[in-house]
Amino acid sequence: MLEIVVLCVAGFAAGALNAVAGGGTFISFPALVWLGIPPIMANATATLTAIPGYAGSAWAFRSDIKAEGAMSLKAMFAISAFGGLLGAWLLTVTSEEAFVGLVPWLLLLATLVFAFGPKLLSLFASATGMGVTSSNATLFAVSVYGGYFNGGLGIMLLAVFGLMGFQNIHGMNGLKNLLSSILSVVSALALALAGLIAWKSALVLALATMAGGYAGAAYARKITNMALFRKGIVAVGLLMALMFFLK
Repeated sequence: MLEIVVLCVAGFAAGALNAVAGGGTFISFPALVWLGIPPIMANATATLTAIPGYAGSAWAFRSDIKAEGAMSLKAMFAISAFGGLLGAWLLTVTSEEAFVGLVPWLLLLATLVFAFGPKLLSLFASATGMGVTSSNATLFAVSVYGGYFNGGLGIMLLAVFGLMGFQNIHGMNGLKNLLSSILSVVSALALALAGLIAWKSALVLALATMAGGYAGAAYARKITNMALFRKGIVAVGLLMALMFFLK
């Protein structure tokens, strides 16, 4: 019973965070590890169970999703799919021991990117400019990261869209979740074929994440103090990273 309650609460919170600003993996991944699932399997399961939340929030923003800048939506879909597949493959060839050592650093990286990534990337873009080729490469790199570890994926994608010239924040939120869905589906399929999904936990977590994703997308339009909201997510990420460093 406790396991179901933990999965429902963690899944709903993760889906809502992913819909609004990203960072849902800061909740779902540690919850799975806390329940005794091995870290690589927990990571793979968190990726799979994030998909309904991504899809639910993408559907809520469906009327806002449009291509802006030089890259077409089809090109972004293809790049995200290939990147997610490569990231999943990299995870399958990572040993459990190596991944356990990487986990706190990945959580810390995801938290720092969530906190400072947009500003740093904006400075880089203003200094160098972002052409189509560099936009493709940046989106591909973020997709590989997302296929390997979902933490911080949403904010990384939002930063890439900003560099590509996107202006409509609701359209960016919708596309962020749509691309996250695509790369996570490809990644999760590869990880499932590798036997890395904890299916019993995944079902409960996925349903809760989908509900949270839809609720979060609806609530996102009403948030007036996004800066404070983001600070709260950063605090959660730092706490989770610290817990894994001390483990």
